[in-house]
Amino acid sequence: MFGVISVAEGSSLELMQAVAHEFSPRIEVNDPRTITLDLSGLTRLFGEARAMGEALARTAGARGLRVRIAIAGTRTAARVLAHATGGPLTVVDPGDEAAALARLPVELLAVCAGHDAPAVSNRRTPASSHDADVTTFRRWGLHTLGDVAALSADAVAARLGQQGVRWQRLARGEDLRPLLPVVPEERFEQAIDLEWPIEGLEPLSFVLGRLMDPLSVHLERRGRGAAVLHVRLHLVTRVVHERTLQLPTPIRDARALRTLVLLDLESHPPAAAIDCVSVTVDPTPARDLQHSLLTRPLPSPEKLSTLMARLTALMGEGRCGSPALVDSWAPGAYAMTRFSPDTLVPSHRALSTSEVPAVALRRFRHPVHARVRVQQGRPVSVGGAVTQCAGPWRTAGHWWDEETWDRDEWDVTLSDGAAYRVFRDRRTDRWFLDGIVD
Repeated sequence: MFGVISVAEGSSLELMQAVAHEFSPRIEVNDPRTITLDLSGLTRLFGEARAMGEALARTAGARGLRVRIAIAGTRTAARVLAHATGGPLTVVDPGDEAAALARLPVELLAVCAGHDAPAVSNRRTPASSHDADVTTFRRWGLHTLGDVAALSADAVAARLGQQGVRWQRLARGEDLRPLLPVVPEERFEQAIDLEWPIEGLEPLSFVLGRLMDPLSVHLERRGRGAAVLHVRLHLVTRVVHERTLQLPTPIRDARALRTLVLLDLESHPPAAAIDCVSVTVDPTPARDLQHSLLTRPLPSPEKLSTLMARLTALMGEGRCGSPALVDSWAPGAYAMTRFSPDTLVPSHRALSTSEVPAVALRRFRHPVHARVRVQQGRPVSVGGAVTQCAGPWRTAGHWWDEETWDRDEWDVTLSDGAAYRVFRDRRTDRWFLDGIVD
C-alpha cells in the first residue's frame, strides 16, 4: 500500500519530507510538490488506510501545508489520483486501481510517465514523446485511461512498441519499477564541551572513550566501519588542533579507535590545554572476514592497525609499511606503501621448472666496504683470490639531485666457491660488496 502527498506550489520540500518521515521510513521524492510513502505494515500503528490518510492530513495541516492525499495499492494509481481528484483525501482498496482510474482523462498519463521512465531506460523520456503518444491515443478515439487499459496488449505493442505497452500498464495503475526511497544523510559525529580545560593524554583518553563508545554502537547498528577519523581539539588559545587518520581497514571497535587517536596525538601533541573535543567518522561498509582452514589466520584489523600505529609512533612517519618496486635503475630503489595484509597472502600454486629462478642476488641493506686488488682493470682479489669474474656493468643516474650514483659492477667467484657482486664507486674510487649471489 502506498500513499502520495501533493502540496500547493511554494511549499517547503524539507517540511514535506519531515511530515512523511513521521509516518513511514521509506519515502520517495517524485518532484518538488509530490512525495510517495510506502505504508506497508503500518496499519497497527495508524489504523486502516482511511484513518492513516486522515492522520497524515492532520499532521500536514498542523505544519501549515495544504495537501491532497491519495492512498492505493500501487504508487502509480496513488500519484494519478492525488493529481486528478479535488478532495483532500482519496482512498482506493488494493486491486481496484484500474477501476478507480478508468474515468480519468488520458492526459493524466504524463503525470506518472516521467517518474517511471528511469526503471525502463537510463534516461528520461522527453516530454515531447509523452505528448505525441497521448495525441496518438486521442486520434484513436481514446479519451479515458479505461479506454487505453481495455486495448489489446498485442495490438498496442504492434503499433507503438514497448513504449505503448508501458503506457497501457500505467493506465491500469501498474507500477513499472519499485519504490526508490530517499536515504537520509547520516553523520557519525560526537562532541563534548569540557567544564575545565585538560592537559595531557591520560585525561584525554577518558574523554575519547566517552565519544568512541556511542560512535562504535552507531557504526555497528548501521553495518559500517570507520574509514577516516577526524579529531578536532579546540584549545584555550582559540586554535583548533586537527588530526586526520586514514585507517587501513574499516574499524568500529571503540578501544582500537581510541588507541589509534592517542598514539597519533602522542607524536603530534596539542600546543595548549583542551576545552572541547570533536570526533567525526567517514563511514564505509564494514568488512566481513571469512577465515580459511588452509592458511594461517591474519591478525584482526583492530590489532593490526594498533600495531602499525605504535610502530609509526616509534619509527616516524613514512618509515613503516610495505615496500614496493619503483620504475628506476637506482640500486635498491623502492617506495613505502601502506601495509595491507590482503596483498601479502602467499600463493600455493606450484612453480614450474621454467619459473624457478636459477640465480638470486641477496643484496645487503647497506653495501659493505671491501678491499679489492685490481690488475689490468679487473678484480683479482676480494678478501680471497678471484677465480672467475664477469663485468663491468656501468650504471649511473640522478645526476641532478643528491641521490646520484655512478658505479661499475662485477660478479666474482672466490676460491672457496662463494660468489659476490662487487662494485666500484667511480666518484670516490672505493669498492663495496653489494650482495651474495646464490
